[in-house]
Amino acid sequence: MNKKIGFIGAGKMAQAMIAGILKSKLISKENIIASAKTECTIEKIKSNYQIRTTHNNREVARFADILILAVKPDQHSKVIQEIKNDVHPECKIITIAAGITLKDIEKEFGFHVKGVRTMPNTPSLVGEGMSAICSNGRLSEEEVLEVERLFQTFGKTERLDEKLMDAVPAISGSSPAYVYMLIEAMADGGVKQGIPRDKAYRLAAQAVLGAAKMVLETASHPGELKDNVCTPGGATIEAVTELEKRQFRGGILAAMESCTDKVKSLH
Repeated sequence: MNKKIGFIGAGKMAQAMIAGILKSKLISKENIIASAKTECTIEKIKSNYQIRTTHNNREVARFADILILAVKPDQHSKVIQEIKNDVHPECKIITIAAGITLKDIEKEFGFHVKGVRTMPNTPSLVGEGMSAICSNGRLSEEEVLEVERLFQTFGKTERLDEKLMDAVPAISGSSPAYVYMLIEAMADGGVKQGIPRDKAYRLAAQAVLGAAKMVLETASHPGELKDNVCTPGGATIEAVTELEKRQFRGGILAAMESCTDKVKSLH
């Protein structure tokens, strides 16, 4: 892809994206630039990725064909006011923060821009990210595909209507945290029974990885896959029954609803 990519902000998510893009060889390192506030981050980016770096956000905006605003939600307005006179008319503006709408982006710029709202997640750091994507209709199909190809260098993508984007953090953006808690609890259970902790973490994590892969690759209903593990009168159905008694599913649903409510409050 013969495009210039700019990152304003170079935190963990931006670094995961840069790593995926470079590993895929979709974009050459000469065509990527990132800005950061601190010299420590600048040096880290230079050392790890050998791309152009700067403290100047306007320099990034002038350089980029695709501009990724990799800053916290409360920093978007300030950053856009700083760079809005430096972006190219055909530049694609991408946000990766929860609660920032396409309308918000255009309102801050004060003119029509090619806006893309996305929600990647932290497993992008290991090339297994999940990113939801929507655009404001000012991009051609080819341009949306370019954005998808970029995000597919560090995981999978799904296009969604913007009205559904506030629900994405709960199901894929924040949900890795729930899974880490599950893995930790499973490992604790193993340790309680005498399994060394390092082995318990590996056993639990691989089980979660394998279960997720079964859902994705078999296209079977999760309930069917669960039933296949539950031998009549066996140990698994005992465990499942106990989880149901303790409202395992209800707890997850409640957590997701709280997450979505928080995202909506960011508007």
